[in-house]
Amino acid sequence: MNNYPSASDPSTGSGQAPQPAPTPQAGRVSVPQSAPYVTYSIIGITVVCYVLQLVSQSVFGTDLLVLYGARINEAILRGELWRFITPVLLHGSLPHIAFNMYALLSFGTGLERYFGHGRFLLLYLLGAFAGNVSSFLFSSGYSVGASTAIFGLLGAEAVFLIQNRKVFAGRFRSAIGNIIFIAAINLFIIGSLPGIDNWGHIGGLLGGLMFTSFAGPLWEVEGIQPAYHLVDHRPAREVIIGAATVLLIFGGLAMWGMIR
Repeated sequence: MNNYPSASDPSTGSGQAPQPAPTPQAGRVSVPQSAPYVTYSIIGITVVCYVLQLVSQSVFGTDLLVLYGARINEAILRGELWRFITPVLLHGSLPHIAFNMYALLSFGTGLERYFGHGRFLLLYLLGAFAGNVSSFLFSSGYSVGASTAIFGLLGAEAVFLIQNRKVFAGRFRSAIGNIIFIAAINLFIIGSLPGIDNWGHIGGLLGGLMFTSFAGPLWEVEGIQPAYHLVDHRPAREVIIGAATVLLIFGGLAMWGMIR
C-alpha cells in the first residue's frame, strides 16, 4: 500500500492539498481464440461415416462399417484391436449422431481453444479408447457412438475448471455445477435406458479425468495492465505422461480382458 503525506506534513508545503491515490484501471484478459478446426473435422468425418453406413445398408443390405468397426467382443478377441477406436465414428440412427455431434460441438469448440489442437485430438481419442475398453470388459453385444469420447471431454472440462479455478473466479461454481448436473443426468437417467452402453460412458469419463489431471492446461495470467493474456505453464513432458498413463492402464485392462 502507498502512503500519501497529509496536509500538515512539512514536506507538502504550506496549504498544499494531499495528492489523491491513483484510480485502479480495469484489466482485460485475452482468452485463446484459435479456430476449433479439429472439432469441425471430427464432426465432418463422423457425418461422412454415417452417410456411408446408410449407403452400405441400401446397396448391400447390411451395415458393413458396423460389421467391421463396431465394438464387438468376439471380434476383439480374434485380434481386431482397431475396434477400441473405430466405434467413435459410427452411429445407430439419425437422432443418435445428431445428439452426439451437438454435444461435441458444445464441449469441443471451447476445450479445443483451451487445450490446443493436438492435445484436444489426443484427449478425444483417449476418451474413446478408455470408453470402449470399459465397454469391452463389462458389456456384451456390440456398441457404436461418439459418446465415449464426449464423456472424456466432460471429465476433461471438470478437471480443467478445478485446476484453473482462480482464473475463472466467480464463474467456477456455476460451471462445475453444470458439468456435474449433465454427467449425472446422462449416467443415472439416460444411462438407465435400454440400449445405452453406460460402461462406455463411465470409461470415457475416467479417461478424460485421468488424462487432464496430468496434461490439462495450467493457466497463469501474464502481461502488463490493462492488457493481460493467459499462458499455459503445463510442461510438454506431463502431456506425454498423461497419455501414457491412460494407455497403460486401459491397455492393461484390455489385455487382461482378452486373456481372462
